[in-house]
Amino acid sequence: MNTSVRYTLIVLGAVFAWVLAWYHGTAAAVFEIWWRSDTFAHGLLVLPIFAWLVWRSRDRLSGEVVRPRWIMSVPLLLAGLLWLLGELASVASATHVALALLLVFSLVGVLGPRLSRVMAFPILFLFFGVPIGEFLLPVMMKYTAMFTVAAVRMSGVPVYQEGLHFIVPNGRWSVVEACSGVRYLIASFMVGALYAYLNYRTLRRRLLFVVCALVVPILANWLRAYMIVMLGYLSNNKLATGVDHLIYGWLFFGVVIMLMFWIGGRWREDVNPAAASSDVQLTEVDTVALSTLLAGIAPIAIVVAIWPVVLGMLERHEAVHAQLAPAVPVLRVDAGWSESPSPSSSFKPSFTGFRQDLLRHFSDGHHQVSAYVAVYAQQRNGHELVQSANQLVLPSDSDWNWLADGRGPDSGSGYWRRSVLAGHGSQVVVLSGYWIDGRLVTNDYLAKALLAVTKLMGRPDTSAYVAIWASGADELRAAESLDAFEHTNGKVLLQALIGGAQPQ
Repeated sequence: MNTSVRYTLIVLGAVFAWVLAWYHGTAAAVFEIWWRSDTFAHGLLVLPIFAWLVWRSRDRLSGEVVRPRWIMSVPLLLAGLLWLLGELASVASATHVALALLLVFSLVGVLGPRLSRVMAFPILFLFFGVPIGEFLLPVMMKYTAMFTVAAVRMSGVPVYQEGLHFIVPNGRWSVVEACSGVRYLIASFMVGALYAYLNYRTLRRRLLFVVCALVVPILANWLRAYMIVMLGYLSNNKLATGVDHLIYGWLFFGVVIMLMFWIGGRWREDVNPAAASSDVQLTEVDTVALSTLLAGIAPIAIVVAIWPVVLGMLERHEAVHAQLAPAVPVLRVDAGWSESPSPSSSFKPSFTGFRQDLLRHFSDGHHQVSAYVAVYAQQRNGHELVQSANQLVLPSDSDWNWLADGRGPDSGSGYWRRSVLAGHGSQVVVLSGYWIDGRLVTNDYLAKALLAVTKLMGRPDTSAYVAIWASGADELRAAESLDAFEHTNGKVLLQALIGGAQPQ
């Protein structure tokens, strides 16, 4: 190993150490997800593969020198701001993406354009370590259910479908998170990109293979789900219903991916040894003045470090002005409604991590309605209002099925979200939303943005989730009860939140 290669490897290690030292909390959170999550377990291989790819390219690094470019501090500023906003709004995916961007931009900025081009794929490969993709779960579950039901019907088997659940003559099936195919898709994408880089030379073939690596697992997962249902049906539920269900799924996926690699190998483009050897720089390595190196590296190092410092200042400011836990609002109703001991249904939103919550039931003698409020304050990881664990109905909940979802009536401070659910022999119509800084919002991204802005302005992040619902034999009867309550008491309920869901 010559001096230039050794120096480049030392610089790579120093950049990693500097970034991870400042963002160790985010890095630890990413590693924890790799370790415990089956969906993102491939992340444990990203850094070893990155190191191997760099080592594999060491001959091409010979003769190159580090030439920092301070201009990369500009995209680093944006990546750091994304990390700060993600921390303030408790958006883990934003902080994880920001960490990857900080690493990539720091590496490119410190190494310089020539070395970055040589190591372009290894550096970009780091993005596969970002544990993101669960937002695809609802969409992929939906289309998996649609394909499976259509294919089973085309096979001559009668099917009754209700959302993600469907019934065949001798059994009941449902598409759960493990059946969505997201795990297959993410794993295939990473392995397919690596295979394309190692086996093809032209960009066109590499991109075509990566596209195949994205399409094939989706189609394979649909076929897998269809064949599992048919195996269960034809064997009277003796096959593909227990552990063999999962084993069969992974075996089928493995066979499909190996077949894809075998076919892709027919168009393999081997590296031309003469061309490869010509890439090696045998000339004397030129040097860069120490002052030039420092002038390029210093702005990058400062920009990387500034955002954790800013976050620490904001957190100290919040700690100084920390208030007592917010009180749960007293929900008062008007216009002939009074509190009732009996619930309108057994339904309740699935929310955790709150400071306090309450569930109340109301009746006017003809209609019954339930109301739920969960109050959040000084939010942090696992105790924030908007998170994947907080949903009206979790995807894994088999008791309730989504029938409809859209915009509801105007509350005077924003529109409600209107949802229709089915379960337990009845239908439930729900109006829900996030109450943040005097506004009712229903979009998760907007809610996160409002919380981040609230913290940046030094105000308490006290907020609440509110839902009101009614049940009936059909949607019309449930909607009648809910509309009667919302028309007379919707604004009263939100006004109670203004006074009650504030720090005392």
